[in-house]
Amino acid sequence: MSIERMRSGVALALAVSLCGCATTNGGDAVMGWQDNFGEANRQTMAAQIIDPHPVYPDAQAPAGGEHAAQAVARYRTDKVKKPERTTTSNTGGSGGSGAGNPQQ
Repeated sequence: MSIERMRSGVALALAVSLCGCATTNGGDAVMGWQDNFGEANRQTMAAQIIDPHPVYPDAQAPAGGEHAAQAVARYRTDKVKKPERTTTSNTGGSGGSGAGNPQQ
């Protein structure tokens, strides 16, 4: 075998092996993953962030030592502020497992 044929054979082998590294889907050539692999997880994590840099109208929080002392005084004198009543929707049904009595 001549040197020319051996060089062309090596060049052909390299060209064929490099074609295996190419990808047409724009993803990972080794694992075959798409570019959007893990996108659902990233979107779920992003949805859990409300506002990373909130802007408040007041510079200080309304709580402080005096505010806490007033709350403790109201608690001790049994004059606690009643919270607003919040209701949930009523679907009209009740849940149950239907398992019955396992002791029977």
